Amino acid sequence: MSQLTLSTLLHQIGSAKVTGFFLVLARVSPLFVLAPLFSSKMVPARVKGIVAVGLSIGLTPLAVHGQNIPTDPMAVAGMLVIQVLVGLAFAFAVGMVLTAVEAAGALTDMVAGFSFGSVVDPINGNQGGTMTNLYSLVGLAMFIAIGGDAWTLRGMQRTFDLVPLTKAPQIASLTSGVEQAFATIFVSAVEVAAPVILALMITDVAFGMIAKVVPQVNIFGVGFPMKVGVAMLIVAASLPFLGSFMSDQIATAVTGILNFI
Repeated sequence: MSQLTLSTLLHQIGSAKVTGFFLVLARVSPLFVLAPLFSSKMVPARVKGIVAVGLSIGLTPLAVHGQNIPTDPMAVAGMLVIQVLVGLAFAFAVGMVLTAVEAAGALTDMVAGFSFGSVVDPINGNQGGTMTNLYSLVGLAMFIAIGGDAWTLRGMQRTFDLVPLTKAPQIASLTSGVEQAFATIFVSAVEVAAPVILALMITDVAFGMIAKVVPQVNIFGVGFPMKVGVAMLIVAASLPFLGSFMSDQIATAVTGILNFI
C-alpha cells in the first residue's frame, strides 16, 4: 500500500475545499477569544483548538457550497483578514452579554463594599470582587442553561449566508454594529444591578437619617454588615430573573449583529 502523501490528500480533497476550511476556521476562531463559554479560561487551549477545527470541518461544506474559492495566495490572505473581522464582530456582540452581567456584579461590589476584597475570577482570569465572580459564574451557567451556545453556533452559521467566503461586508455597517453592542454594556449592567443599587441607596438614606436623629449610634460599625446583608438578600432574590434577561439579550445581540453584517 502506497503511503498517502500531503499532495495526494490535497489532490483528492481539492485545494479549493482546503482553502475554504482555513477561511471558515479564521471566522470561527474569534469565538474562542471573545464569546462566552467558548473563551473560558477553564477550557484548555488544546481543547479549544480541537473544537474550533471540528466546528470548521462541519461548517465548511455549507460555507463553500456554490462558492468559487480562489487559491491565489494574495487573494486568500485578503479573504482571511475579512473572515477574522466578521468573526470578531460576531463574537464581540455575543460576548458583551456576559460582560454586562459581570459589570453588574462589579457595580454591586462597589456599592456594597465587596470590592475591598478582590479575588481571581476563574472564568476570565481577571481580579474582581465577590459579587463580580458570583455574577460571572451564574451568568455562564445561565448562558448554558438557556442554550446560548446553540444561539451562538446558529448565528455563526447564519453569517456564512449573509457574508459568503468570497464576499466582504460593509465595514461601516459592521463598525456600527460593534459600537451598538459596546454601548449596551453599561445600560444592561445597570438594569441587572438596579435592584441592589436601589436597595442599598435606601439603606444609606436610612442610616443617614438615623445618624442625624441618634448621633450616639455608631453607624460605621453597624452600617457595613447591614449593607452586606441587604446586598446578599436582594442578589438572592433577583438572580432567578437573570435567565430571562440573558435570553432576551442574546437574541437581541445575535439578531442585531447579523442585521449589521
